Amino acid sequence: MKIKNIVYLSMVYFLVFNLIGCDAFVRKFTRKKKGETVTREEMVLVPQEYKPTMSKEEQYRQYLLFWKSWQDEIIESLSYSKNHKKQVKSAGEALKNLNNMRAFLNEKKQKQLDVYINQLKALKEYIAGDLYGSDIYTNRQKAESIRRTVLREFSYNKVKKDMSP
Repeated sequence: MKIKNIVYLSMVYFLVFNLIGCDAFVRKFTRKKKGETVTREEMVLVPQEYKPTMSKEEQYRQYLLFWKSWQDEIIESLSYSKNHKKQVKSAGEALKNLNNMRAFLNEKKQKQLDVYINQLKALKEYIAGDLYGSDIYTNRQKAESIRRTVLREFSYNKVKKDMSP
């Protein structure tokens, strides 16, 4: 009799809980009302070309500074680092910035700068060809020589009268 009452009571509790249901379970599976659908306007992106706001003098100084830092990086990597990729990359970036400086000069100064551009190109080729680092000392000396002469002859104060209009 006691077992029958226990089974009976457990069945009643089971049915009551099933009829009431779990609130979270019910909320999970009930359909939610659709709110007002807001029509979104699609963003249209129009490309704009931004022109540099710096003057030619400021751009020249900036390229000179970039060139100097990359040239210093070449010298440092040839002095302490044995990382060949870093040496070649630094030489390429220094060459790129030296070419950018060239665009701001008149023809006479461009020809003078071309000498150092060609020296830097040759240095880059020497560095790229020197996979085992056997000529690091001579390459570093060439890089230091190029650095000294370009800074001496192409500092902004020396070329400001030779800037192209």
